[in-house]
Amino acid sequence: MTGNSFSVSGYGPERAGWTRIFARDSLTRRLDWPMLLAALVLSLLGSLLVYSATRNRTEINQGDQYYFLVRHLMNLGIGLALMIGTIWLGHRALRNAVPVLYGLSLLGVLLVLTPLGATINGSRNWIVFGGGFSLQPAEFVKISIILGMAMILAARVDAGDKPYPDHRTVVQALGLATVPILIVLLMPDLGTVLAMVAIILGVLLASGASNRWIFGLLTAGVIGCVAIWQLHILDEYQINRFAAFANPDLDPAGVGYNTNQARIAIGSGGLTGAGLFHGSQTTGQFVPEQQTDFVFTVAGEELGFVGAGLIVLLLGVVLWRACRIARDSTELYGTVVAAGIVAWFAFQAFENIGMTLGIMPVTGLPLPFVSYGGSSMFAVWVAVGLLQSIKVQRPMSA
Repeated sequence: MTGNSFSVSGYGPERAGWTRIFARDSLTRRLDWPMLLAALVLSLLGSLLVYSATRNRTEINQGDQYYFLVRHLMNLGIGLALMIGTIWLGHRALRNAVPVLYGLSLLGVLLVLTPLGATINGSRNWIVFGGGFSLQPAEFVKISIILGMAMILAARVDAGDKPYPDHRTVVQALGLATVPILIVLLMPDLGTVLAMVAIILGVLLASGASNRWIFGLLTAGVIGCVAIWQLHILDEYQINRFAAFANPDLDPAGVGYNTNQARIAIGSGGLTGAGLFHGSQTTGQFVPEQQTDFVFTVAGEELGFVGAGLIVLLLGVVLWRACRIARDSTELYGTVVAAGIVAWFAFQAFENIGMTLGIMPVTGLPLPFVSYGGSSMFAVWVAVGLLQSIKVQRPMSA
């Protein structure tokens, strides 16, 4: 039947719409469901760990044992909405909005350095609003760096003008990333800077840029670390954290307290753990910042090696699927964006878990999807939305 009243033979427009949703090439069928489910399980598991870590801490939960649980689930809901919005807009549309997004992210981190900024745990990287709501703009800078560098590095390659980014293009991309890094260093937030450096290396590797840039950046990084140490740019609390990492027995009641208590908590969990909500270290509130930086210790103590291993496995699924999306993208822009997200998630997960085990220094980076924190939750789910957009906009195979 012809005419506007029927778009599919024998079906009305509403029925045709449902047919489209469940068709073979529909968006829902083209989503990367293993990644999506793994990330969702991580976030839901994180809500239980956050609840366990905060339910007895009346000094921070305002007398409501469900305070952090409810807020964590609210953050998750907002994060899922942001993911859906990102998929709906598409990574290609966001490519055109990169200058605006980059400018807004720079404005955010600059505002942190004004009287609007707040210092939490020795680092001035927050903007605190009314009602207990706070924002960490540096989390969104990671996304703008990935999108901005990908846009620059892939522009001429995707247009067919160049087989890979030339030196001038790489310099432009590095210049874009350097500005926010310098601002974040002023806060100072060394952990976020290290995550940004990991993102830059991942982006350059995926873009096909000359390996000389990779080796040059690694060399410059070593020189920069020595210079930062010699020029005393780091705050005293940051220097103490590195000292405690180098010597765990240094001041066990002071700078080494966090890492010592974290290892005690994880070590006491054994194979299957003490049981959810039954960890003595967690219940006794011996591990500081347990709902954020040290949330992995709750899993280690209460769920044991099995539960902690499950978190690592789920993070591995997310990274594996993201790597496949990067590999299968039909454009360099999509490949570079996906690779930047992989580098971000991989470094941050390794650093967070590593610092609880004592094999990495304490830097204050959250565990993706698991740690409590709205800014982090929003940013990682936007990143998942970008990955899903790259996946669904890729031409379907026959």
